[in-house]
Amino acid sequence: MGGITVSEFELPIKIGKIEYTNDWPIYQNFDPAQLSVPAVIHSDLPANLNRGLLEDRLFVTPVSSFAYGTRSDDFWLLPDLSVSAQNAVGSILLFSRKPVAELGSGTIALTNTSATSINLLKIILDKRYGHQPEYVSMDPQLDEMMERCDAALLIGDHAIAAAQRDTGYIITDLGLEWKEWTGLSMTFAVWAVNKRFAAVYPELVTEIGEQLRISKQRSVADLDPVIHEARQKMGGSHEYWEHYFRQLWYDFGDKEQQGLALYFQYAYELGLLDHKVNMELWTDNMMTRVNE
Repeated sequence: MGGITVSEFELPIKIGKIEYTNDWPIYQNFDPAQLSVPAVIHSDLPANLNRGLLEDRLFVTPVSSFAYGTRSDDFWLLPDLSVSAQNAVGSILLFSRKPVAELGSGTIALTNTSATSINLLKIILDKRYGHQPEYVSMDPQLDEMMERCDAALLIGDHAIAAAQRDTGYIITDLGLEWKEWTGLSMTFAVWAVNKRFAAVYPELVTEIGEQLRISKQRSVADLDPVIHEARQKMGGSHEYWEHYFRQLWYDFGDKEQQGLALYFQYAYELGLLDHKVNMELWTDNMMTRVNE
């Protein structure tokens, strides 16, 4: 990792936000103007947030779990924040003409927007079913994907929109597949902080983490504002969106860490990661050590 100087942390600090609906409850009551250092929210696709973090252009952001895993030693994780699923996730969906257990060595179209979901699919197909299909990266357009391939992976709002159509395809929820197979939850995104940024702004890192957790707690206690915004943008009923947000899990406790650790272990065993991942969480003790 290249050296980073204080001057490279341009103000206002950009705080990443996933463009999809799945992290809205964490940000619904978060106002960066209330932080002690000038900051703004930078909303983008997961793949762009991942690149921003890995290329040292974005220093505090949600990222796909896999992207974090590729360079985990360079980042702290903010505690108690994730986009996880204890069962079905509702927005990481495989569309196919055959059940997933029968896909064999066919061709699967992959959305080009999330390495975590892509590699989760590869892990499930290889480790659970013994499949080694051919993978093709395509734009997230279900009809075009299925014209060329036997199955198609969509994530986020593209998956939600496709699932609401009567396509006739079998829909496999990868969160549910993972839970039925491993008995564990699956964490799709974590909140990562560049360690060198944290060394310069330790109080800000703690402040951002606390404010995001407070926002999350308020949103989970009253989802109506989030649901209203989702209906305005995406359509659908109040009941649909309440079920969607309720089935997601935004904590990152011991159980979520255990599930993610197993994901990283399998990714390493399949050669998807070239090193074992040791997750490190930011704590007040870290802030004290930085200030010493």
